[in-house]
Amino acid sequence: MAVALAVGAADFAGLARYGLFGSLRHREYLRRAEEQLRALHGQGVEVHLRVMEAGDYEDYCDALGLDPRLPAARVAYAGDPELAGEPFVYAGERLAELAPALLDDHRARVRMSVACAALLDAIGDDLAGQRRLAAVMRYVTAVYLALGEGAGEGCHLLTLRCHGPGEGEELTSAVDVRVAAGAVHPGGRDAEAFCVTLAAGVAAGGEGAVLLHGDPSTGPLVLGWALTGGRLRPMTAHEVFDELADDAERGLPFPPGMVPRPGFPLPGPPPPSGPASGPASAPPSAPPSGPQFPGPRDGGGPLG
Repeated sequence: MAVALAVGAADFAGLARYGLFGSLRHREYLRRAEEQLRALHGQGVEVHLRVMEAGDYEDYCDALGLDPRLPAARVAYAGDPELAGEPFVYAGERLAELAPALLDDHRARVRMSVACAALLDAIGDDLAGQRRLAAVMRYVTAVYLALGEGAGEGCHLLTLRCHGPGEGEELTSAVDVRVAAGAVHPGGRDAEAFCVTLAAGVAAGGEGAVLLHGDPSTGPLVLGWALTGGRLRPMTAHEVFDELADDAERGLPFPPGMVPRPGFPLPGPPPPSGPASGPASAPPSAPPSGPQFPGPRDGGGPLG
């Protein structure tokens, strides 16, 4: 069963004009929604949740010719199969505790949907594109794991911004990377969104930057990699500082006491796209191993 929730007060107000919630106020609506969700969960019904945004709902109804005032439109919106990633499954939580995680999940879904569209546009939908997609996704997964392993123990923040050649649309993503006992823990939807966003930048031959903010307990270290022509290379410490300064101009906080460091070597890029040399059923060739870019000689190892 799929349920769309107007978690935010502004979205609730925008949607209330369609008479979707009767005379309920936002708090009353959330309380009743929680009662209904817990009752369904208690009966063993699996409920998939989606955040209901006023603007998104209106656009959805307009695109499909649905009357936004009708319950059928809300049901269709909640169960839209075009949603990115696996569904957010309700497990009996209180909505007050669940709301932040649900909103984070929703934002990751949106980033993933946008990045998926950019990725598929860059690689095409023919057989060569499918091979390219497999190679690029293997590559960015290897990069993600290498970033976690190189960061060392603790909880680190990975940020990414990238865009296609020229005036291509800018994509952004961020994920907390937890490393314990040498193992990189699953990052959930944010990790999926990060990998798909990086894949879009790589496949499009895009430009951008990846920054790794170290665990605060090991000091305010920040390492960086530049995405140039769809290829990652370690930044110099000066380039890391400049990237953080650019982020600050875009409204992001500048890390206090930040210590910029060159990025360490990452796995090599995926093979270039081109006509397949083997039979159509052959699997894509594995990306080359080992660093492929000349990085700073003091590229460094694990953070801290």
